[in-house]
Amino acid sequence: MEHIVFLVHRIPYPPNKGDKIRSYHLLQALARQYKVHLGCFVDDPLDWEHTDKLLPFCESLNCVPLKKSSRYFKGLEALSSGKPITLPYYRTSQMQQWVTQTIERHAIKRALVFSSSMAQYLEGKRFSHLKRVIDFVDVDSDKWAQYADKKRGLARWVYLREHRTLRRYENRIAQIFDTCVFVSNEEARLFSNQLPASLASKVVHLLNGVDTRYFNPSASFETSETCCQTPYLVFTGAMDYWANVDATDWFCQQVWPRLKQLYPDLHFYIVGGNPTAETCALERLPGVHVTGRVLDVRPYLHDAELVIAPLQIARGIQNKVLEAMAMGKPIVATSMAMEGIHHHSDLCLEVADSPDDFSRACNRLLEHKRPGNNAANRAWVVNQFGWEKTLGPLSALLEGTAT
Repeated sequence: MEHIVFLVHRIPYPPNKGDKIRSYHLLQALARQYKVHLGCFVDDPLDWEHTDKLLPFCESLNCVPLKKSSRYFKGLEALSSGKPITLPYYRTSQMQQWVTQTIERHAIKRALVFSSSMAQYLEGKRFSHLKRVIDFVDVDSDKWAQYADKKRGLARWVYLREHRTLRRYENRIAQIFDTCVFVSNEEARLFSNQLPASLASKVVHLLNGVDTRYFNPSASFETSETCCQTPYLVFTGAMDYWANVDATDWFCQQVWPRLKQLYPDLHFYIVGGNPTAETCALERLPGVHVTGRVLDVRPYLHDAELVIAPLQIARGIQNKVLEAMAMGKPIVATSMAMEGIHHHSDLCLEVADSPDDFSRACNRLLEHKRPGNNAANRAWVVNQFGWEKTLGPLSALLEGTAT
């Protein structure tokens, strides 16, 4: 088997948040065809205990600790150098040395990079012989522009600066790398529009998928006890991610009081690790619960009356939506959360953006339960979003045989 380098900005295990889910399944796909040399960072101390889980997929593994406290100093470095803030944060001499030595030692000809922040390790001329594929996942520069729209003062200035500098860097990487991958056709089209026409042919998309064997309402769970007060709605996601914090705050402030008035016994569970102080404060509202990190998210989905995805800012395909559908649950989501998921009307899913519309959509699905449609949600996801199907074209992209 041929050797390949796979560079990821965050250790791809456990697959418990959006980027780690995708990178983990990319690693699995690569391991079926190549001897994989995985270089990644570990920014959560709890993740160190999982490094052994990656060894079956790797010829070699280089995990580098990343201190979140250093981002402020490295952010200042970026501000003084004109670089995107995210680049110095993920820049270490140890990782560069490992990348260079690994490529030379094994005469590696191909590399897959996950996220723009890891492209800096393969920019130099010494790597021009490589077949370089980058999975941007989302157009991150555009995400920063969305964040800026929600901020004022210094934060707005910083976010707009990151938007501009990261966009320039993304475009430069598109010139150097052979193929640029995105998570949906919409993201790929958005990125193509910011490039010269001569580079547009480099841009492709590989949809996100869902592990339908794991996210299965008939599966046995690691724990069946959620201790949730029923009936309840649920939101799942990494709760140190600002888009999720913003989404749950919007729902609790704009929609939840209306639903609580209609359904006094209804509860709302926010399920996800590292909740911010802002999110924890939502527990002051009647019926709102913040769980923090849980061992297994599936029981929370399984027993919920309804899953919500009220994202006001989003890029790409939302794993939380696919996972809920795979569990056969009814869903209410904003149009932002549904980007790239081209569903049909027979599914038990409603899209709503305003507080009034979102509240009414939740009410309809709570009042009119449709088990057959719930099963249709799962059947549709199994057919459309299995990882083997969505990542099927990856091999051709790396081998240069894609058409």
